[in-house]
Amino acid sequence: MAIPIRKPAEIDKLRKANIIVAKTLKYLSGQCKPGVSLLELDRMGEEYIRSLGARPSFKGLYGFPASVCTSVNEVIIHGVPTEYKLQEGDIIGLDIGTELDGWYGDAAVTVGVGTISKADEALIQIAKDTLYFAIEIIRPGLRFKELSYEIEKFIKARGYQPLHGFCGHGIGRKPHEEPEIPNYLEHGSPKSGPKIKEGMVFCLEPMICQKLGTPKILEDKWSVVSEDGLRGSHYEHTVAVIGGKAEILSKED
Repeated sequence: MAIPIRKPAEIDKLRKANIIVAKTLKYLSGQCKPGVSLLELDRMGEEYIRSLGARPSFKGLYGFPASVCTSVNEVIIHGVPTEYKLQEGDIIGLDIGTELDGWYGDAAVTVGVGTISKADEALIQIAKDTLYFAIEIIRPGLRFKELSYEIEKFIKARGYQPLHGFCGHGIGRKPHEEPEIPNYLEHGSPKSGPKIKEGMVFCLEPMICQKLGTPKILEDKWSVVSEDGLRGSHYEHTVAVIGGKAEILSKED
């Protein structure tokens, strides 16, 4: 399947959906305090997204039961909101999708609850640093496999492992489109496969494990942890290739 090339007017529509994601993530990050339940965060997130005129696109997507992925501590991605109340020292990944006028937005952050350990600060920082490193090196002509390879090297050089089995992705008229963008080299040479082109729009989302990148899905059939049983982290932006470089769409004006 061909990777769509978006016109400037289409990118503007994607930017509007993603600005709502960015605003919601900022709002919810400020609500991640001891005593607040994951279900409360989900409710606040859905209400906030709808107040800005968009729809929470994760709700019902592939059967997901909530509007916000709330991934606490060992859960790296796809955490389902429950009655669990955040505690001092927790870390939580917030992953949010929106749909506005038929166009989709998607981004994620990991934040600490109260005072967190130095190890958890470093764990969160590597996800964020990897994301911005990837955004910085994107240019037309770079192959997606090269991008994945560089992301993997960056993560491993810092002493961590990328989560396997899950990946970044294209986005546009659907929440998930071509291409798939793993955070590691998969299948063959970095010099193979499609190239990044001007006008492409996609999500980059480093998912960080401490020792093992092997995923394990919990009994809720959604929450993904590492087989090492240790805490993980996750950051994500939607970017568009404009003027020969990646521009972040999922940020506030």
